[in-house]
Amino acid sequence: MSLKPTEEKVYFTEAALVLADGAVFEGELIALDSGSSAEPVVGEVVFNTSMTGYQEIITDPSYAGQIVTFTYPHLGNYGINPFDFESRRPYCRAVIARDVSTYYSNWRASEGLVSYLSRYHVAILGGVDTRALTKHIRSHGALPGAIGIQGSSVLQDLAKLDGGTEGKDLVREVTTRTTYEIAGGPRKVVAIDYGVKRTILDQLASFASISVVPASMSASEILAMNPDGVFLSNGPGDPAAVEYAVSTIQQLMGRVPIFGICLGHQLLAQAVGARTFKMDFGHHGGNHPVQRLSDKVVEITSQNHNYAVDATSLEGLGIEVEISHLNLNDNIIEGFSLPGLDAFSIQYHPEAGPGPHDSRYLFSEFVNLMDRKVS
Repeated sequence: MSLKPTEEKVYFTEAALVLADGAVFEGELIALDSGSSAEPVVGEVVFNTSMTGYQEIITDPSYAGQIVTFTYPHLGNYGINPFDFESRRPYCRAVIARDVSTYYSNWRASEGLVSYLSRYHVAILGGVDTRALTKHIRSHGALPGAIGIQGSSVLQDLAKLDGGTEGKDLVREVTTRTTYEIAGGPRKVVAIDYGVKRTILDQLASFASISVVPASMSASEILAMNPDGVFLSNGPGDPAAVEYAVSTIQQLMGRVPIFGICLGHQLLAQAVGARTFKMDFGHHGGNHPVQRLSDKVVEITSQNHNYAVDATSLEGLGIEVEISHLNLNDNIIEGFSLPGLDAFSIQYHPEAGPGPHDSRYLFSEFVNLMDRKVS
């Protein structure tokens, strides 16, 4: 196999990102088709600090409804390969970068980044001053934005109309429509798909056979599968808008061991009566320090969330709640357990695709929880 760089034949069209507050960031839309820039793209603008792994980030369903800005200056250098997808397609609405390479070179690559995104009609805006954009988001919070060739006033109006992710149930856009099975280890796990990543399913399959079910499936249907444990997956949007998921979790608690990640963590908190809130600009990247409170060990973690659990709301709930992990950057709750209900959850991504593997021990804790329940 040749490692000679492959060139993508692309078109560049002058365009801009305009945020709801009127801030303008100029760049170029990059696409295979010269006419693909006619329609503006609108979504909540966030930034990700990971230096590699753009394929996994772009295909993470948790980015539904959002425009992802990459702080690392180069994108597309190693193309797209058939192995590193986190879902069947990209769910983000657009990608923003400083420099988008139209050449790619990697022994696993099967196509270029622009070709892949163009196939799914996901816009890519290059040539943007992403440092300035990231600083703006850090100062003003994640804001709705619109990308297009239209004038600034038109794009700003479109951004204002979008309103961001708050109050929106984006889980319905990404969840599986039908149950499917994944063969694996000797245990039986039902994974509720709020936008689950493939790498998470790979980790679960190392010790269990998995039934991946729609987010709307009832607790009675899940319990009828006789699982050893239930997994609450990651996913996009505002957890407060997914009330049906909270109701299901409430009916599962105490009847089967539960492990939640990211959105699953937030939904578990709401199920016991706690509150969630929208962060200013969220956590998106592969380098967040999290302290495990049991022994003060610090883990470097991969994160992708705009909402978090309100620490004060975990007090006085009438059940035993143990906060297990804290983010050392801002003291956001990164994990808690419910010992009396055989349930625990983590805000970050222990499967880490992309990112460090410091936290994969948490899957073993889920195994131990299930095995103790069986014995």
